[in-house]
Amino acid sequence: MTSTLTDSAFLQACRGERPAHTPVWFMRQAGRSLPEYLAIREGTAMLDSCFRTDMVVEITMQPVRRHGVDAAIFFSDIVVPLKAIGVDLDIVPGTGPVVAEPVRSFEQLAQFRDVEPDDVTSITDAVTALVGELGSTPLIGFAGAPFTLASYLVEGGPSRDHRLTKQLMYSDPDLWHALLGRMAAIAGQFLRLQVEAGASAIQLFDSWAGHLSLADYETYVKPHSAAVLASVADLDVPRIHFGVGTGELLHAMGDAGADVVGVDWRVPLDEAVRRIGPGKAVQGNLDPTTLFAPTEFVHARAAEVIEAGRAAPGHVFNLGHGVLPATDPDSLTRLVDFVHSYEPA
Repeated sequence: MTSTLTDSAFLQACRGERPAHTPVWFMRQAGRSLPEYLAIREGTAMLDSCFRTDMVVEITMQPVRRHGVDAAIFFSDIVVPLKAIGVDLDIVPGTGPVVAEPVRSFEQLAQFRDVEPDDVTSITDAVTALVGELGSTPLIGFAGAPFTLASYLVEGGPSRDHRLTKQLMYSDPDLWHALLGRMAAIAGQFLRLQVEAGASAIQLFDSWAGHLSLADYETYVKPHSAAVLASVADLDVPRIHFGVGTGELLHAMGDAGADVVGVDWRVPLDEAVRRIGPGKAVQGNLDPTTLFAPTEFVHARAAEVIEAGRAAPGHVFNLGHGVLPATDPDSLTRLVDFVHSYEPA
């Protein structure tokens, strides 16, 4: 890792330092709202695009070129490592990941073998190519957290209430922990391969963890998320842990081994810092829908987020979840410029 990369504002903030400006990147910045993304994706299925090296490189680079963000997030999907090892699933437009045979038995766990380098050559090739193109801009690798991956596998697709997931969790804890153990191993292996190919940080996404009580999270989920984060601890890259609707889980999610805790928009950052406890940087947390308001309002809210973020040792500005597809890309560019130039009144 070059000294210029190590000294990037993003990595400094992740380490709990105070860079010259607040670093900013956006979840789901690689795609969705960008016309150039829609153009390159036309006629190519989502999962196919995730395994095409040239497409992954171009899509990951697009928001860096357009917005001037402080980090790139690798273009992929949380189910990619499962697809890579042969799990029968697809990403259905307008629906999300859909699994052909939902998990109901121990016998089905045999399909969740380890991720080998040859399974994801096109993906690690993309990471290496991106590191060369990005220069002093860090690349964030990512994986889905065990609970979120398991919820798709048990439900067979997205769910509003996660009824089948919780039913399995409560009624057959042995199968549940065995399943999450396999998801933790796969996520950890996928993250390691990305870092070994050149990624400078990783983010573990637990999109659905907010559907759990703190007690259930601690019992059924946290040990497996902790196993993922521990599995890459020796790689000496910042580990970001993010979930949606996780205000009641923030301390536990940080305690699972995160260096940086991502916070959604429901909890003010200074309050989130109090809940997380000392020694952790934070990431977030402007409400994504704020970007549909007038520029002055957006910037006023962004200033509040930056000020609240000063309560933490380090702060990476981001949205409280992903960029919404209808977002005007120019509003994101203006927001980056505002965050970079912000000075307290």
